[in-house]
Amino acid sequence: MTPETHPTEDLIELIVVGAHLSGMPLNHELVALDAKFLRNDATTADYRLFELPGATPRKPGLLRIKAGAGASIDVEVWALSPAAFGLFVSRIPSPLGIGTLTLRSGASAKGFLVEEIAVRDARDISAFGGWRAYRQSVGNAA
Repeated sequence: MTPETHPTEDLIELIVVGAHLSGMPLNHELVALDAKFLRNDATTADYRLFELPGATPRKPGLLRIKAGAGASIDVEVWALSPAAFGLFVSRIPSPLGIGTLTLRSGASAKGFLVEEIAVRDARDISAFGGWRAYRQSVGNAA
């Protein structure tokens, strides 16, 4: 069934942290899949955010660490149909992947995470509180 014939189809929430944020270079990938923007939010302080070296366009990697030992990171929550979610996830390049993230509200949803090996030589940008703030600090919002 398509969303047109079944408007109550369950949607899957997706947390984005970097290049897929509104106004960022890869946001068009969500829009093309008819994703719906739900809200701005933030993670619990169980994560570190890194700028991934050599990524084009520039991308961050969100790494889950020991509970409470990290920073709260600004994110956006989007919703996709199950088919669109599957297609989106199938296109995610290594070292990124999808896992379950926890938000400050206590809610959880699927979202971008990075493999630990990819951040060993990466710059920790957690102190900025999010990708958008970091990019603005270096003079490039995208």
